[in-house]
Amino acid sequence: MKYDLIIDSRPSEVAIALLRDGLLIELHKEKHNKSFSVGDIYLGKIKKNNPGLNASFVNLGSEKDGFLHYLDLGPQIKSLKKFTTRTVNEKLNTASLKNFKREKTIEKEGKINDAVKPGDYILCQVSKEAISTKGPRITTEISLAGRYMVLLPFSEKVSISQKIQSKTEKNRLKKLIKSIKPSGFGVIIRTVATGKKVAELDKDLRNLYKRWQTISKKLKKATPGKKVLSEINRSAIILRDLFNEKFNNIYVNNVDLQSEIKEYLSNISPSHAKLVKLHKKQTPIFQEFNVTQQVKKGFGKNVTIKKGTYLVIEHTEAMHVIDINSGKKVDQKKDQESNALAVNLDAAEEVARQLRLRDMGGIIIVDFIDMKEEKNRKLLTDKMIEAMKSDKAKHHVLPPTKFGLVQITRQRVRPEININTEENCPLCEGNGKIESSFLLIQKIENKIETLSTQTKKINILTHPFVASYINKKDGWFSSSICKKWSNKYNKKISILGDERLHLLQYTIVK
Repeated sequence: MKYDLIIDSRPSEVAIALLRDGLLIELHKEKHNKSFSVGDIYLGKIKKNNPGLNASFVNLGSEKDGFLHYLDLGPQIKSLKKFTTRTVNEKLNTASLKNFKREKTIEKEGKINDAVKPGDYILCQVSKEAISTKGPRITTEISLAGRYMVLLPFSEKVSISQKIQSKTEKNRLKKLIKSIKPSGFGVIIRTVATGKKVAELDKDLRNLYKRWQTISKKLKKATPGKKVLSEINRSAIILRDLFNEKFNNIYVNNVDLQSEIKEYLSNISPSHAKLVKLHKKQTPIFQEFNVTQQVKKGFGKNVTIKKGTYLVIEHTEAMHVIDINSGKKVDQKKDQESNALAVNLDAAEEVARQLRLRDMGGIIIVDFIDMKEEKNRKLLTDKMIEAMKSDKAKHHVLPPTKFGLVQITRQRVRPEININTEENCPLCEGNGKIESSFLLIQKIENKIETLSTQTKKINILTHPFVASYINKKDGWFSSSICKKWSNKYNKKISILGDERLHLLQYTIVK
């Protein structure tokens, strides 16, 4: 598998597409004036406590207060409060925690009023972005993530990623990190640290400690609501968390952004800085790498998989619901159970991709096609779990119920990405909405693919506007869409205009 990162810098935002073997699997949009981002660290001030929720509302300098639950305080909240207050008042002039006298840890199931009070200054980190009318979810368990490890102030514990299987490697890394980590800090060792030498690990650790020193410096004379440390940009986060030897190219259409990413890659993997390439063509970068078409195709209510199979995706306040439809994908040589299994296994991969692509979180209910045999339901569960393995968000997949429903929970830390795949209807002066023209062309091609095994010639009637678009040549040397279909399916295909049809209608002429 090869990964490509396509970064489109726009006036108001940066759009980032992650492709796996050319297929879009992640899409991120980061606005330039965004208030809160996951990982940002603020100096907050307790506005009020809510004993009923066992939580506090924290002033972060915005209209929306941060929500801080007791369970997100962390056991060392009293030590953090002490450090924050003393640093803000300039009574503490060092970021070092070596000689810092810690306070007692709080109880695991205590009360919010016993831990913090209105008016208290606290250092807090955004753990979940503001969604809808809710403010950001915050935590006072500060963590600074690097390429190979995560630095945890006010802790001494060194823990290791469970994905590292070798006991020898675990012992080596634990012993190594304990010998180089600063006193008063804990460390979580990430999976990518496997096999790395002490120089690389020490460099990453030093960079993280410098970020803590920056926090300490900015806290002096800071006022509530002040951002004391920004998380790195979204493209750098993707590289930090996913970058490996499988990355093929990184394309960007902005010179300054290209320099930033090259500089970041030079720190984490100098030999791969050459992968960052500037897109200079007149064609928009997303269009050049087929991202725009995949976005239009992948974010509609109906998502086609292949050979007629498609998903119907609905969103409610409480959950997301996905229905699997086989369409006309039926193998006459197989029985109903075998056909259902084949469709469900294909759909499981697309469901996993859609969850990651749209960043859907919370509760997801997937209505797969019913299967009677327990072994087939087990195969589907295993396939769903396997397809979700590459998803970095925390998730859990339950086996199908007797009605064929699979329940999935997925961590939600950012608002779900929604792309409008509808266009203004030209026949009613823009008052109505219709499907994107790209989706209509896709539906017609799917129909042609189905008919290609049944007949030698295919005639299709569409609205004259659509027929003109399909038959029009794209440039002097390029073929029309119709001609490309004829070559692809080795059939004689004719697209004819019929004014009796609506813009979205088409029919097959036998």
